[in-house]
Amino acid sequence: MKALLSLYGITKKYGEITALNGVNLEILEKDLLAIIGPNGAGKTTMLKIMAGIETPTKGKIIYKGRQITHNFDVIRRNFTMVFQKTVVFNTTVFNNVAYGLKIRGIPKNEIKSLVDEALELVKLEGYENRQAKKLSGGEQQRVALARALVLRPEMLLLDEPTANLDPKTTSIIEEVINYANRELGTTVVIATHNMFQVQKIAKKAALILNGRIIEKGTIEEIFLKPSLVMTNFAGFENVFVGNAKPTGKGTALIELGNGLEIEAAIEKSGKVTVYVRPEDVIVSKIPLESSARNVLKGRIIEVSDSGQVVRLKVDAGKVITSQITRRSFEEMKLNVGTEVFLTFKASSVHVA
Repeated sequence: MKALLSLYGITKKYGEITALNGVNLEILEKDLLAIIGPNGAGKTTMLKIMAGIETPTKGKIIYKGRQITHNFDVIRRNFTMVFQKTVVFNTTVFNNVAYGLKIRGIPKNEIKSLVDEALELVKLEGYENRQAKKLSGGEQQRVALARALVLRPEMLLLDEPTANLDPKTTSIIEEVINYANRELGTTVVIATHNMFQVQKIAKKAALILNGRIIEKGTIEEIFLKPSLVMTNFAGFENVFVGNAKPTGKGTALIELGNGLEIEAAIEKSGKVTVYVRPEDVIVSKIPLESSARNVLKGRIIEVSDSGQVVRLKVDAGKVITSQITRRSFEEMKLNVGTEVFLTFKASSVHVA
């Protein structure tokens, strides 16, 4: 894939405040990149610079191999940004979505077809004549998304697009983002602090802290073998520090304390940090017959219901979180206090 947009040494200052400090980032065509970081880290400022809304104090912007110096119109024509705080015009949904098309002089008959297609995409067909400002927050966000996508932008920039929205609306927006990237070939950059959303929809991620990009890579690189910085930011569960001793068989036993020992597919020795994804921990009421090297006995101390997924915290010498389906949870008749077995492979223990 070719680079669509590249940032080199981008710094942005607002008076004495440095919002971005020497940012380097390359975005390829058809990327779906998540910019993750806490509030105030510089995510929104970076998106505004990518969209041509803000100009950097220092640094270079390269668009399709050409440096953008003063004329940012080429970016503004081809990139569209949807803000966290949705702005809709005081008119109908149709007029809101058609606004950009009218400015570009698209014929009326084409506008009707394009708007209908965009509203169907965000599941707002039949809303054409409704007043946009009277819609719910989630519906307004979908109108804003339709207004952006109807222009067929090369790059779609989204600033916390599902913040404070209900699960149904969040799911619709995530589906639209995936469709735009996969079927329309739209390059997507999404700023968010929702780690589950990042893992669910993004192809790549970049962590920004205090205006600097600290880490970047594919989702597999970022989340399957997280660095200590990423681990601390993301608040990953099942992160432990222990002492590793090689077994001589291609694995190592890691002592985590409190009598807990797990086996990992590494040959390191000494102090290590390990991470086990909740999705990789199998829960059962009796020990499973499998090749998995780790089978721990514990008791459920907390249950968190998230719709079709249930997260369990189990005290097995250390508190370990597992994620299972609601169906499995109900079939096993689990609850706080239930004694269970946790099973996971040595290859599921990721070591930083």
